[in-house]
Amino acid sequence: MLQDLGTLDGAVLVFGGPYSNIDALQALMSEAEAAGIGSGHMVCTGDTVAYCAAPRESVALLRDKNICVVAGNCEKQLAAGADTCGCGFDAGSACDLLSGSWYSFAASQISVSDRDWMRNCPDIAVFRHQGARYAVIHGGVTDIARFIWHDSDETVFADEWAALEDITGPVDHVIAGHCGIPFIRTVSHGRWINAGVIGMPPHDGRQQTRYAVIDGGEVLFHHLSYDTETAAARMEDAGLVQGYHSALRSGYWPSEDVLPSSLRLPSFARG
Repeated sequence: MLQDLGTLDGAVLVFGGPYSNIDALQALMSEAEAAGIGSGHMVCTGDTVAYCAAPRESVALLRDKNICVVAGNCEKQLAAGADTCGCGFDAGSACDLLSGSWYSFAASQISVSDRDWMRNCPDIAVFRHQGARYAVIHGGVTDIARFIWHDSDETVFADEWAALEDITGPVDHVIAGHCGIPFIRTVSHGRWINAGVIGMPPHDGRQQTRYAVIDGGEVLFHHLSYDTETAAARMEDAGLVQGYHSALRSGYWPSEDVLPSSLRLPSFARG
C-alpha cells in the first residue's frame, strides 16, 4: 500500500522504532511540540512495537496523534498473527533467540483493533518537501527486514531504489529504518537517510536515542533524552530481562550479531 502525504511545508520529523518504549515516545512528542512540529509533519519508519514493555500504550499514542506509520516487519507479523517478529535475524543468533520473549509479550498485549490498524499501515509513504520528493520505507523494498548499513555495497542501494521507483515513480531521497543506526549515504540516485530509532540507543554507549528533522533540504540528527530508568524498570516488572533492559541504561546492545564488522566495537561491553 502506498500513501501520498502531499506537500509538507516546514520542518518534517522522521523517526523509527518506538519499540514499545512509551517513555521515549512521549519525550519525542514533547520535543516535536517544543519545535512547533505537528503530527501531520511526523513520519515513523515502523516497528512501533518491539523490545520494551509498553506496546499497547505506544500504539495508542501513535494512533491518537494520527501519525503516519510505515509498516515495519513487526506490524506485518503482529497483524498476521505470526509466531515470530520477522526481523531478519540469522537463525540461532543471539538476536533471534532473544526475540522470542519480547515478541510473545508484545503479541499478548496488542488488541484486535491495534492489529487492524497495523494491517492498514502503508508499506511506503511519499511526500514533497522543498521541491524534492521523498519516499519512506522500513528496511528495504525487496525485503522489509533487509539490513542496510552506511557501508553497504552500492548495488544494494541501486537495487532497492529501482524496486522502489517501480512502485512510486521517481524519488529524490529515501528515508528508511530497521537497522537501528542513523546515517546518511549519498548514492547515484540521491540520499538514503536512515533516521535511526527512538526506542533503543544506537550501540554507542549513550542512553540517548535518535531522530531526524528535515528542513530546508537539510537533514539534522537529534539526540533524544528520556527517562531510561522508568523504561528499564517497566521491562523488569514485565519480565523482559533478556538484555535489552540493560541496553537502555548502558547504551550497548546485548549482542552484535546483526552488525557488520565495521560497526562492531573493538572491545564489546555488554551492559
